[in-house]
Amino acid sequence: MSRQDPFPTGAARRQPARPTLLYFLYRAVSAAIRPAVWRSVARKLRAAGVAEPRLRERLGHASLPRPKGRLIWFHAASVGESLSVLTLIRRLGDAVPDLEFLITSGTPSSADLVAKRMPPRCRHQFAPLDTAAAVDRYLAHWRPDLGVFVESELWPHMLVRGRKFGVPLLLLNARLSPKSVARWTKHRRTARFLLDQFQLLLTQNTQTATNLLAMGADPDRVQSGSNLKALSDPLPVDQTVLTQVRQAIGDRPVWVASSTHPGEEEAILRAHRELLVERPNLLLLLAPRHPARGHDIEALIADAGLTSVRRSRDALPRTSTQVYLADTLGEVGIWYSLCPLVFLGGSLRDIGGHNPFEVLQLGGAVLTGPGAFNFAESFAELSALGAAREINDAETLAAAVDAWLRDPAALDTARDRGRAFLAQQSDRMDKTVATLLEQLPPAT
Repeated sequence: MSRQDPFPTGAARRQPARPTLLYFLYRAVSAAIRPAVWRSVARKLRAAGVAEPRLRERLGHASLPRPKGRLIWFHAASVGESLSVLTLIRRLGDAVPDLEFLITSGTPSSADLVAKRMPPRCRHQFAPLDTAAAVDRYLAHWRPDLGVFVESELWPHMLVRGRKFGVPLLLLNARLSPKSVARWTKHRRTARFLLDQFQLLLTQNTQTATNLLAMGADPDRVQSGSNLKALSDPLPVDQTVLTQVRQAIGDRPVWVASSTHPGEEEAILRAHRELLVERPNLLLLLAPRHPARGHDIEALIADAGLTSVRRSRDALPRTSTQVYLADTLGEVGIWYSLCPLVFLGGSLRDIGGHNPFEVLQLGGAVLTGPGAFNFAESFAELSALGAAREINDAETLAAAVDAWLRDPAALDTARDRGRAFLAQQSDRMDKTVATLLEQLPPAT
């Protein structure tokens, strides 16, 4: 099956790590539970409206032909990771006009969004289940010249069989949660074995580099890279809807709480009630991370003694509306364009936070809680620049929103510094493009 040495000249070598008992156990268990996993995955895809031919992509059966020429394969977990590579693919395509690209992911939502923003010479497939048969079938068809795993996708069969097939593998934008690091560190020999399948590991911050080394990564293969999400394309904005909502709000002051999770809305609503004491016409635009929770959040708003209307019912805020519940998918860009003062959820609890760059790209400034560990280094840099502020609870959230509402010039300064931060990232992206092209085998 092997085509070539996956570690060409220039790639540092050390004594290779050997497969572990845990790895062999994973192989046996994954084979045993494959039928049950396939039934569950297929049921979810059908429920999401995925066509039958595309279901079989999860078994490694391609629904598209392999293009001629060199093919770079990007594997991403879901929506955020998939979208983060699109700008990189465009730059690679501009640099080498005959390159072809393939994105794999596991969720229908990621497939839909990638399809809408697909760069030239790119296609999407659902990732094969991590079983030997499915991965081998996938590799035999697509024969990628370079495999790029985005963020934290460490699937043993994909990595081990990909390397055996002769595919140079890279981990890009590497990021691991503290829980993942703790779990892998307990199984350091297995972690080292899996990380050794990568030819290069490009981290998005120094903390991740430290974590990878603690897990057993080869120091000669770990490098600092760019954070792809900082240079992703801006979120789409429906200008018609934006105009409608803007007209409905008029000159009322507004703030946004976005990507919120259970247990956070209560603190946000307490902060809003406090702000309403001095600003009775203030509007909160609340956009939960999972819009399906709209009914539950509507009840929370009522329990807080506040009035609301829901975007999912095509309602527009009225003069009496205190909370506009934006419980829809794919419209966050509208809310960031509407108001530059944004609190990002997933951070008041130990969840990891969400992408601050989406806010910056549309001209906003960011408030975050202490639980945004997935973006800790980025928030530290943004806070040092003055483009972001950290809060801890309802009271400090209310104080931070009040401060920016009282001082529009300070808010404008924060927004300008966010734009400056994004401008600095372009050079890092150029470096990442050059690094990937260095790892790509020459055309034959």
